[in-house]
Amino acid sequence: MEWSDNPEQAAFRSEVRAFIESELPERYRPDGEGPMAWSADRFSGDPERRQVSDRWVEALAERGWIAPAWPEQYGGAGLTSMEQFIFNHEMARASAPQVGGQEISQIGPAIILHGSEELKAEYLPKILSGKTNWCQGFSEPGSGSDLASLQSRAQRDGDEYVLNGQKIWTSNAHNAEHIAMLVRTDPDAPKHRGISLMLVDMESPGVTVRPLINMAWQHGFNETFFEDVRVPVGNRVGDENRGWYVSVTLMDFERSRIRQAVGAHRQLQGLLEYLGTDEGTARSRTAEHNPLRLELVDRAIEVEIAFNLAFRVVSMQAQGVVPNYEASMLQMSIFETNQRMAGTEAKLFGLHTNVWEGEHALRDGATARGYVSAVAATIAGGTVEIQRNIIATRGLGLPRG
Repeated sequence: MEWSDNPEQAAFRSEVRAFIESELPERYRPDGEGPMAWSADRFSGDPERRQVSDRWVEALAERGWIAPAWPEQYGGAGLTSMEQFIFNHEMARASAPQVGGQEISQIGPAIILHGSEELKAEYLPKILSGKTNWCQGFSEPGSGSDLASLQSRAQRDGDEYVLNGQKIWTSNAHNAEHIAMLVRTDPDAPKHRGISLMLVDMESPGVTVRPLINMAWQHGFNETFFEDVRVPVGNRVGDENRGWYVSVTLMDFERSRIRQAVGAHRQLQGLLEYLGTDEGTARSRTAEHNPLRLELVDRAIEVEIAFNLAFRVVSMQAQGVVPNYEASMLQMSIFETNQRMAGTEAKLFGLHTNVWEGEHALRDGATARGYVSAVAATIAGGTVEIQRNIIATRGLGLPRG
């Protein structure tokens, strides 16, 4: 496990830092509007804001850093796992907005590895432009952790598939132009072997998106319905009935979750800084309950553990080893730490946490929203129960229950 950069890595880190310092617009810096402003600016009706957004995208694209892990022939930078780690680490430290999400990390690589030349020519440039939105249609009402039991059906009809079914927890579906979906194309095959991956236009007749509002009154995900939606056969990624294997054999991305580890550290620092203010001191219960101070120390230790697990995972990848249960340990560590951090913060301020908005709201309501939002931290993206099963069976060699 390596904590320090070698000379080449140190030089690359300096290059990334210099790039961020010179190219990141002031508007997107922490002392400006922050990184979330980029997401709004790229579709803003204000031409000046769109221009700022485009300038950041163009600066990244010139170096292939929109998709740093993609091969150079497809517009990426072809970075190694360690270079990706360094790039993501420095971007996270600077709170620089990331262009693209799952379309860069999952959908694009699936097209690169398994898609036709026509699909590559049509979709990869659009993804790299930073001007299209994608969502992912995997989970269904009865198929979450057991995803292979999904029932959305696509029947072949000449040069098209006719798609019927429902997806749930579809993040960003209300903003997306395209969805990458796993659908069942052979209902008689074993459940892992009758699934195909398809790219569907969200404007297709028969697609309906309904919002799901979470406990923090936020609209991030949706339920999505498909009724006799026609999809060209050419929009299938990979062979028919091989979609499950397409979805799990993606490019060797850096999987250290360093952005989340840095985010947890920044969350802790923000809390400590607030506790150091007169307002934070007056509202906190640390003087009243010493165990809360010890609990805060536990959170600080857990943040450092998560950070070091991130280094462990990327060190393995740099040595050509594929992290397995180690990646599950990291994911579980970060998600549970974030959840416990929110709980500790709520305890520190007691009944003050109940105030969501107004002059009495803690940190402009961030404490209340963070506590409620953290309920889903150990569910989204693969439940911690699944991660524990992986650690038990693949890491400890325990029998399957």
